[in-house]
Amino acid sequence: MAGLVALLLTLPLVGLRTVEVQSRLTIEPHLAEVAMTAFLVFLGRLGLTVAASGLPGPVLLAALATLGAGWFLPFPTEALRVLALAGAAVVAIRTLWALYRRQDPRSQQERDRSLDLWGARLQDATRLIGPVAVALALALPFLPFTDRAVLDLGILLLTYIMLGWGLNIVVGLAGLLDLGYVAFYAVGAYSYALLAQTFGFSFWLCLPLAGLLASLAGLTLGFPVLRLRGDYFAIVTLGFGEIVRIILLNWGDLTGGPNGIAGIPRPSFFGIADFTATPASGQVAFHQMFGLQYSPLHRIIFLYYLILALALLVNLFTMRIRRLPLGRAWEALREDDIACTALGINRTTIKLAAFAIAAMFGGIAGSFFATRQGFISPESFSFIESAIILAIVVLGGMGSQIGVVIATLLVIGLPEVFRDLAQYRMLSFGAGMVLIMLWRPRGLLSHREPTILLHPRKSATQQHAEAVGAP
Repeated sequence: MAGLVALLLTLPLVGLRTVEVQSRLTIEPHLAEVAMTAFLVFLGRLGLTVAASGLPGPVLLAALATLGAGWFLPFPTEALRVLALAGAAVVAIRTLWALYRRQDPRSQQERDRSLDLWGARLQDATRLIGPVAVALALALPFLPFTDRAVLDLGILLLTYIMLGWGLNIVVGLAGLLDLGYVAFYAVGAYSYALLAQTFGFSFWLCLPLAGLLASLAGLTLGFPVLRLRGDYFAIVTLGFGEIVRIILLNWGDLTGGPNGIAGIPRPSFFGIADFTATPASGQVAFHQMFGLQYSPLHRIIFLYYLILALALLVNLFTMRIRRLPLGRAWEALREDDIACTALGINRTTIKLAAFAIAAMFGGIAGSFFATRQGFISPESFSFIESAIILAIVVLGGMGSQIGVVIATLLVIGLPEVFRDLAQYRMLSFGAGMVLIMLWRPRGLLSHREPTILLHPRKSATQQHAEAVGAP
């Protein structure tokens, strides 16, 4: 069945290709590639089935032999070679896991409990890991291996970390599935671009204004969906995100339509210096103020520290508000909205607060994105962006701050590391997602507990010992 499905999928996509011959489009068959793909999928599924049935040893030897011979055997295309090697690696990993389970015949619940223990220990260790990570982030621009590409990657990762922490308020703390978070990201970006170009406002003035306008958009979305829950809530938020994108696409007089907005002003050094080689008359440049030699990296380093400061402020705000009555009300709403209402908590107010605060952080991140790129268009705010941000929150473990960071490194950083592999780099993204879903379907750090406890908080080791009944 797996080979048949692969055959049906690859025949129209791979087996029949359109090529231009003498200014005419013709169909060129590639049936050998289709047959080879279906055969490889058949062998891979056969190996997984045999390994699961109790014979992992021979399958492991065959997978390792395929890994070794795959580099030298002839294949019709290099894509099929990559498919064969990746499939052999997956089969080898799966058989190794089967052998481990044979030697360690614990139940699935015990293994999940053990993984939860490690997740809880990592959560406990964030008090030490957090300062070390912040120190490394502060020192990154001055490390020997740091160049323009590393700084750009750092800015990209920090932007998604900030977006993930913002969405974590709605999804992780309040338990509301928001599929249209990119709409607030777009509102912030376009707000900054329009205010800066129309009224000449500086970045430092537009930054809070963009957050305020995005927060108003969050309140606008919050009112119609207050009575909805579950899948209906997710569908409405998805529709809101598409409505915003279509408005940006069709309101050409204001947003530029599909052409977008170009020439967005860059931020200055707190309004007192510009990052230019030759400043305008009566102004001073950044390198002149500090007696440095001009370098275009000065602006990149400043942007890096700017998004780092914004992300840390979002994290600090989230960690503090979780201990306030509003944060505890979000956690109550996440666990049981009916019990939350029975306790006298106004669900309308706390839902609106969650939407407004999360939207504000999304708008601030959008304004930074606009000034960083210098150009924005509706294509930058498609549904796939919301899906990626939501995947970061869910894979990291809903409600976990450190989980968002780890998931961002995997979801955003991993494909960027393999960018030199061109189209094959997305294989790393897909493989990482599949492995995480198989290993930790509830998220990397799915362990969560109330922020405020009636009794003194116990360590993860003590909690695990009590759960398994150890003395």
